[in-house]
Amino acid sequence: QVQLIESGGGLVQAGGSLRLSCAASGRAYSMNVMGWFRQAPGKEREFVAAISWNGGRIDYADSVKGRFTISRDNTKNTVYLQMNTLKPEDTAVYYCSAGTLKYYSTSYYYPNKYTYWGQGTQVTVSS
Repeated sequence: QVQLIESGGGLVQAGGSLRLSCAASGRAYSMNVMGWFRQAPGKEREFVAAISWNGGRIDYADSVKGRFTISRDNTKNTVYLQMNTLKPEDTAVYYCSAGTLKYYSTSYYYPNKYTYWGQGTQVTVSS
């Protein structure tokens, strides 16, 4: 059975930090790209960050560059999102995703290109 299970969300004050984790099982981790997306109430799901299987390609949304760091530990089948200097506008449900995408493709940025999704974890940043 394929599963992606996120953890690490919560409530934090502006300027604070959180670390999200996504543990993958089954075929999910065989997908070569792992990504993080987020969705705020009334808004579409948006790209946050993605990482290729060996970490050779890492992409970030402009809104999180310099503040968020994505990483993966293939020995633990886990991908992480370290979020620093959080802002109220970062408040959303964060979703982990996995897909088989071409290395140099722009597909990394589009949620419909990913095959597997976690259930989401809420991140709330208070001002």
